[in-house]
Amino acid sequence: MLQSLLLVAWRNGNSIVRSARFATDYVQLVAFTQPILTDLPTTGVNSTHWRWVYRCQNCITWPTTTGGTNSIPISAFGAPAWTFSSVAVDEPANPNSTFQEHTDFGFYGFDFSSAHVDSASYAYWASGGTGPTGTPTTTTTTTSTSTSSTPTATATPYDYIVVGAGPGGLITADRLSEAGKKVLLLERGGPATWETGGTYGPTWAAGYNLTKFDIPGLFGTFFIHLDHFFNLPFILETMFTDSNPFWWCKDITVFAGCLLGGGTTINGGLYWVPPDSDFATSSGWPASWSNHISYTNKMLARLPSTDAPSTDGKRYLEQSASVAAQLLNYQGYRQLNINDSPDDKEHVYGYSSFDFIGGKRGGPVATYFQSAKVRPNFTFRQYSYVQNLVRNGSQILGVQTNDTSLGPNGVIPLNPNGRVVLSAGSFGTPRVLFRSGIGPTDMITLAQNDATAGPRLPPQSQWINLPVGYNVSDNPSINLVFTHPSIDAYENWAQVWSNPRPADASQYLANFSGVLAASSPRLNFWRALPGTDGKTRWVQGTVRPGAASVNTAYPYNASQIFTITLYLSNITSRGRIGVDAAMTARPLVNPWFSDPVDKVVLIQAINELVLNVKNIPGLSLITPDNTTTVTDYVNDYDPASLGSNHWVGSASIGSVVDENAKVLNTDNLFIVDASIIPQLPMGNPHGMLMSMAEQAVARILVLAGGP
Repeated sequence: MLQSLLLVAWRNGNSIVRSARFATDYVQLVAFTQPILTDLPTTGVNSTHWRWVYRCQNCITWPTTTGGTNSIPISAFGAPAWTFSSVAVDEPANPNSTFQEHTDFGFYGFDFSSAHVDSASYAYWASGGTGPTGTPTTTTTTTSTSTSSTPTATATPYDYIVVGAGPGGLITADRLSEAGKKVLLLERGGPATWETGGTYGPTWAAGYNLTKFDIPGLFGTFFIHLDHFFNLPFILETMFTDSNPFWWCKDITVFAGCLLGGGTTINGGLYWVPPDSDFATSSGWPASWSNHISYTNKMLARLPSTDAPSTDGKRYLEQSASVAAQLLNYQGYRQLNINDSPDDKEHVYGYSSFDFIGGKRGGPVATYFQSAKVRPNFTFRQYSYVQNLVRNGSQILGVQTNDTSLGPNGVIPLNPNGRVVLSAGSFGTPRVLFRSGIGPTDMITLAQNDATAGPRLPPQSQWINLPVGYNVSDNPSINLVFTHPSIDAYENWAQVWSNPRPADASQYLANFSGVLAASSPRLNFWRALPGTDGKTRWVQGTVRPGAASVNTAYPYNASQIFTITLYLSNITSRGRIGVDAAMTARPLVNPWFSDPVDKVVLIQAINELVLNVKNIPGLSLITPDNTTTVTDYVNDYDPASLGSNHWVGSASIGSVVDENAKVLNTDNLFIVDASIIPQLPMGNPHGMLMSMAEQAVARILVLAGGP
């Protein structure tokens, strides 16, 4: 939340202590005197709760320490953030007290454009009034006395309703519409790239029909210090300094993309052809899924990979790859084109491969969505949030949305024999199931107690008890930071949004070539390591210029740092995700190192990697440095920093869905997203997930009983 206005408050006895603060760096917040805070009469404290109701003047625009200004998007949709700490402040009576970092945080969406009122109403509320002012603006009408502002819509039924326009939903909707089915694709977020209607881009690219999501080099600007969730080297980048981070889901406590393309629109674009083991029975898949090649080839025919995404065919900013290759060569690694040999992952390395097209972000939005949207039997609606299924026992009748233009009370029906496909992601899909009476009883009970979700649940006799939210895994990952005199850290990618190197910006705008035609990864490597439990685990390494969270007792040259992140897959640790009483999706049990063997193997991998650092002239490991051991470094690693945001398994095939991706004990409900993947793939899940979607939708189409 750097360079953003922050309002903090806490209870002190029978009063509320509050102040405005400002974050200049990842240090203690400083007092901010520009805002004028006024407590309104409904502020109060009782024996169990406290409430602060306030007026904030001079809070719309504020200066930053970098010489610019930030502001609330008063004429648009925004994403305010909230934070909470369970640790008391140091001096409760002092408005400027110091305090520790928050212990929880989240976002919520808000349409600031709807907050404007007339001066009389503002004055009434600013003086402490609540409810209507008594003098509402009148609208003359002679034809209606209805109190509804939205006309009742006539619902259009569909053969297939696909919920969520991430990779699973886009591929599913494209293939279903290609087969002639009448398809409705619903996405809760909005557009992203320019060709989908997005307009949010850097000022240096104005006039070039490019958004933040089009330019691969801006990948890091979606995040800032996200080693807490992505374990990537995103130093001083603009996820939280951006005044309008609309791309995040505001009701999920981990970072999930709520926009067209989902995670494939905001990730680094690493794109690996899945090896056979990703779909093996040993990875939890039914035997019928093992022959994935034809589906993987269908994916590659639509979306080839490239390890040289610049349109001139050259690779840029490769110093970190060269140094890392020297280190790996000492350990017997071989260089190859990774996607040419997907099953060869033992002691190999190669240039990072991406799904970028023509120097711009590719993915399913640039391919599958483009072919689907021109078909007359395909309908796409954005900003349409599916809250629950409408069902009668095992039969799904339609979906309940927030969009009353699609049907009475937002309900969209199915045609006879129609089907619903959930593709809302590893957190979104379970929440829809819980709110529809499908899942563990404790989660459905939380939905039952919710004022909105409860009345829409089917009767308890129709609840379907399935282990939704269990068997969840995510790659544990550890960052190692090095320095070498040959490295160009590229200002840690901190300037690419607002002030990139002029020559690089000009080159990119001229022909989509150069540094900005790729995201930050430069080299990847793999190796297998056996555990004491007899199970083989796989380590993936990703090399990037720049670094995050440098922690060393020694001076270092920040312009010469690079990061190697080690990810562990084929793990045995599992967690659980669910919802809280506010229907916010969140991890309930963290999935990292619940099996201690996973940690032992990752520590072994790190020790082996750094063993030959001394053999590379000029190479130094600075995080961890020689004041700590690798074992202590991993043991002391913040558990919240271990994740990679590669969540899979929350609706696993075999326990929640059958081999045709149909939800057990239902007639016409399917899931096609990362939640059905029973075990983490060998690499980043992007490519494997898309291959899975190709196979799943093919199975759905040939399954008897459909439209």
